[in-house]
Amino acid sequence: MIQAIPLALATLSFATPGALADTPDDVTFDVFRNGSPFGEHRVEFSERPDGRMEVEIEIGLRVGFGPVTVFRYEHESEEVWDGGELVSLTASTLKDGDRTRYALSRDEAGRLISQDGWIEDLVPSSHWSGYMAGLPAVLNTETGEPMDVTIEDLGMDRVETGSGLIDARRYRMTGSVTVDLWYDAEGRWVGCAFSIRDQNIVYRLRDN
Repeated sequence: MIQAIPLALATLSFATPGALADTPDDVTFDVFRNGSPFGEHRVEFSERPDGRMEVEIEIGLRVGFGPVTVFRYEHESEEVWDGGELVSLTASTLKDGDRTRYALSRDEAGRLISQDGWIEDLVPSSHWSGYMAGLPAVLNTETGEPMDVTIEDLGMDRVETGSGLIDARRYRMTGSVTVDLWYDAEGRWVGCAFSIRDQNIVYRLRDN
């Protein structure tokens, strides 16, 4: 699925994750579990009337035998950004049969606030905006809480998409799960892979 490319490609000028246009292109991933279809992950961007950017994220994963569902995961969230700053985040997640919800927003002092109080100002773990190598923690978008991580820049690589193999820079996030992420020359999120509970999960960017 993922193939190494010549070291010389590492000298190409690739955008740093997070250095994206004000309103990036939407991305949709087909998700595979051990090579079989597992669901999809969509990220849609729009500009609000107040000029802020809205990011809507929807994840739907399912394992079943005919009409019988044996595993289901659903996540919906909405992020609002203003000039590169996260203004608010709301999320709802269905996992292991339990649904959780939370909401974060900035107060007049610019602090990120949840119903339980002040939240550390961190990059959300929604992946689309990317991460800087060495970042010590992110905001877990499933729980709304800080999560300690290690971010590594693994250099240039190639990743399979619906349009074929493309050049991308590969990052590895190690936390509760180790996730490999790929970003293209414009900083767009174009790939993802991880293993959990002996299941290999691969995201393949849909040809839009």
